[in-house]
Amino acid sequence: MEKLTKHILIWLGIAIIILGLMGCERFFGVSGDLVERVSDGDTLAVKDSQGNKFTVRFACMDAPEIPHSNKEKNSKSASDRNQFSWGVKAQQRVQQLVQQGGDRVKLNITDSDRYGRKVAEIRLKDGTFVQQVLLREGLAKVYRPYLNKCPSKDLVQQAEAEAKQQKLGVWSDAKFINPWEYRSLYK
Repeated sequence: MEKLTKHILIWLGIAIIILGLMGCERFFGVSGDLVERVSDGDTLAVKDSQGNKFTVRFACMDAPEIPHSNKEKNSKSASDRNQFSWGVKAQQRVQQLVQQGGDRVKLNITDSDRYGRKVAEIRLKDGTFVQQVLLREGLAKVYRPYLNKCPSKDLVQQAEAEAKQQKLGVWSDAKFINPWEYRSLYK
């Protein structure tokens, strides 16, 4: 009987090690929504656990614009080039963060916008608050008209203040035009 118990314990230990190496998510489901595409510095295309696809706009902030058409991509306008340069940097940073999170995010949906997108605070599996990172690095600005719908408004305002004080990202660029002003002036 003692020999049987020893064999059972050995096999049980081996099974636990194998399951650990394979990752528990395979057996207990994955956490968060799958990011299918990073559209720009403040918009994601995601698929939830039921297979529903939708677009998510980042709550609390606004990132610089990226070029969408060939005309915009080939623009010689200094304000376009400036806006798009920062927009691409923001988009690339979001892509890095999403990859760091295993292409999964946790959404705290706070609203929906006039385009039918869900507006949400975005966090990675490890708890990293994506908006806070972008604001702290100066790759976005707090979008104050909708700050009242932002549960983490103190965090985002503090992150922006740090970037502004340290002149990081767009805060280092005297020619940068706020994304909302750029859209109203140039679109």
